[in-house]
Amino acid sequence: MHRIGVITGGGDCPGLNAVVRAVTKSAINLYGWEVIGFEDGFKGLVENRYRILDLQAVSGILHRGGTILGTTNRDNPFNFLIEENGQKEFRDMSAVVLENLDRLGIDALVVIGGDGSLNIAYQLHQKGVKVVGVPKTIDNDLSATDLTFGFHTAVATAMDALDRLHTTAESHHRVMVLEVMGRYAGWIALAAGIAGGADVILIPEIPFKLEKICEKIEERTLTGKKFSIIVVAEGAKPEGGEMVVQKIVPESHDPVRLGGIGNKVGEEIERLTGKETRVTVLGHLQRGGSPNAFDRILSTRYGVAATKALKAGNYGSMVSLQGSVVTTVPLEDAIGELKKVPVDHEMIQVARAVGISFGD
Repeated sequence: MHRIGVITGGGDCPGLNAVVRAVTKSAINLYGWEVIGFEDGFKGLVENRYRILDLQAVSGILHRGGTILGTTNRDNPFNFLIEENGQKEFRDMSAVVLENLDRLGIDALVVIGGDGSLNIAYQLHQKGVKVVGVPKTIDNDLSATDLTFGFHTAVATAMDALDRLHTTAESHHRVMVLEVMGRYAGWIALAAGIAGGADVILIPEIPFKLEKICEKIEERTLTGKKFSIIVVAEGAKPEGGEMVVQKIVPESHDPVRLGGIGNKVGEEIERLTGKETRVTVLGHLQRGGSPNAFDRILSTRYGVAATKALKAGNYGSMVSLQGSVVTTVPLEDAIGELKKVPVDHEMIQVARAVGISFGD
């Protein structure tokens, strides 16, 4: 093996640059390989846009958020949007990807991404590309790994927001609702809610009842607590209801864009309790910014493990954190299904033990 490629796909995430840096430096320092970085996710693979990654190119990027390579969550080479003569259609461009990799002399590919990107990586592997995946998502919803990088930083951002909301909620005797990311899995809301001292946590895995939320707020009022803090994952839904869809993006591999549940919950709480309620949607603040120490270290470990997996010929795998050890697992184990919060998870039990309500 002489030359490898690296790609960052899907949504941006704290720690992406740290992985790119670790892959590049370990590939060069340990094995003398050349490293090619494809720009703007899989779109760069289709359009053959890339840059040479040497030690100078990755210098000073460990602490930077985002990705120096660019990314996109809309360009699947197996279902790629083409526009010709004003007409749009989706085509399978995987053959073009294979040609580009062959033309550049790419011996293997490191794909850094979440469920969607790693599904594409697995399909490329089935077509003969030597692939190793790196698990990336702030939602921590990838199977076959204890943690994805970026999750810890996103939780810390949400916790900081809750700390700030506490002071203004207490001052004005208000109910504060914080909407965080988490479409189908509530890991961010659960962890941030516990760390930030929330009174109610609403996650996709546990449908909620508005009357139960209001009961918790009234219970606090009776004990002299004049404010309440509620954390709600964007994918949370009422019992018997549906998730709140903000819009549909047809060209994306996951076209549903959620958002708005925080406002709906806030409006209903104010209507039912008469208490002044304010809503904050954290949105993409959770994705941005510098990775914290934990994610910088995990990202670096993952990047080095990915190059070692390539060296060992462990293709079609994903690097994974199992306990305190970084190892590899088959890609198909990681993408089979999303890792949701079990309703009897130890963190759920801890939250209930300290008086946090899940609206059920």
